[in-house]
Amino acid sequence: MDGILFHENRKQFFQVCHGKYGRKVIYSNAKEIKKENVRDELSKALPIHNQNRREIDYLYHYVAGDQPILYRKKDVRPEIKNDIVENHALEIVRFATAQSYGEPIQYVSAGDNEEISNDIDKINKYMAVIDKPYYDTQIGDWQSTGGTAYRETWSKSMDSIEDGEPAMGIDTPDPRYNFIVYSSSHGHPAMMSCSRCFDENNQEYWLCTTTRSVFEVYDNEVKESANGHGKILIVEYPNNVRRLSDVEIVSTMLDAMNKVQSNRVDGIEQFVQSFIKFVNCEIDEETFLKMCKIGALKVKTVNASMPADVGMVSSQLDQQQTQVSKDDIYKNMLIIEGMPSREQNTGGDTGQAVYLRNGWDFAEQRAKIDEPVTIKSEKEFLRIALNILKTKQQISDKITIADIDVKITRNKTDNMLVKAQALIYMLEKGIHPKIAIRTCDLWGDPEKVYLESGPYLDALYKTAEEMQAQEEKARAAQNAALSASALNGGDDNG
Repeated sequence: MDGILFHENRKQFFQVCHGKYGRKVIYSNAKEIKKENVRDELSKALPIHNQNRREIDYLYHYVAGDQPILYRKKDVRPEIKNDIVENHALEIVRFATAQSYGEPIQYVSAGDNEEISNDIDKINKYMAVIDKPYYDTQIGDWQSTGGTAYRETWSKSMDSIEDGEPAMGIDTPDPRYNFIVYSSSHGHPAMMSCSRCFDENNQEYWLCTTTRSVFEVYDNEVKESANGHGKILIVEYPNNVRRLSDVEIVSTMLDAMNKVQSNRVDGIEQFVQSFIKFVNCEIDEETFLKMCKIGALKVKTVNASMPADVGMVSSQLDQQQTQVSKDDIYKNMLIIEGMPSREQNTGGDTGQAVYLRNGWDFAEQRAKIDEPVTIKSEKEFLRIALNILKTKQQISDKITIADIDVKITRNKTDNMLVKAQALIYMLEKGIHPKIAIRTCDLWGDPEKVYLESGPYLDALYKTAEEMQAQEEKARAAQNAALSASALNGGDDNG
């Protein structure tokens, strides 16, 4: 099967995907996948997976620097050939990964139950123990590079873990060797995960898992065992709803920038190594080589009526116009990717003006568009994790997926002063502190901030009930004072 992969990216990407961009979703019309039909369903899925695999492998090597410019042919003066890779593909992937996974994904409470909040804190600690942020970064890299990624989860026996460690493990399997088959019915639930494996005899087989069974599909037999989890333990994390890679959407622009830069360096070298022309004079090879060595030459004209001339045949590339063209391609690439520019501050700009002008706000909004796709996958993983942790009695049975919100945290310190001022203004105008804390966008876990800040907020701000009670108390005191004043006035008159 490895023969289908491109380990030298000689072609452009559109020639590999044949103009059909984005990874293809694999669907099955079967009502249930059982031992009797698992081989047929796998056979139907593999051609689609193999095409996805070709594309992901191409993009994987492309981001690593294996790009078509390295294999170009140059017919004119082939000895001057500089193949320059400006690896903006890696720049794109790094930026996209940092946008979503630069800070660890946090699980926060969706309600006010303190017991549930404590369990969620425990889950966050468990995820830190098994280095989930590391695997999240791998998922982000595969998402941005290949258009999709996968997370695998499994349970561990209690005697194999240390104190404070969850009875589960996670990994980021290679999407070139793993895929999921979805149902073509309503909702498109996952029906089967497929992973390419090798047994102890180095024999290849496919490990196919449904909610009921685990199949080991060999060329000549199918082995079946029960799935004790009742769930498919591999979850897909698409990069977006189209499963488009961040690299493939600008691959032709990246190739063009490589060509421009390579031709520029060729142009400089060709100007330095220009041909020498001899007009109306003859020179032998030995004399020419001597000239190259000492840097001077004496020639004699062939015809006295036609003067001899020795000069350089050269035409220099217009570097300024070339740079303008290259800058235009790069700028449009940033716009398509939703990445900020690197423009210099011209003076007089505020921090917010620079944030808006250079496209950081646009980059933030673009990242938010793809957030729901990642959050949906993260909740599927959470369902598996909760099932394992409950079974191992490491968290309460009461907690459900509905109690947990998934927060993808980015730069919360940006424009911090304005956000803090907005928080103060909302609190002073009587907005509920919980709403104010959530709205100002200063914290990744506003629920936890509100709960832990409760005593301090109570000391600074009174609730509506307390303010009403204080007003009634003041009104009662005022009425009592008026009544006492009236009585005292009556006694004096008497």
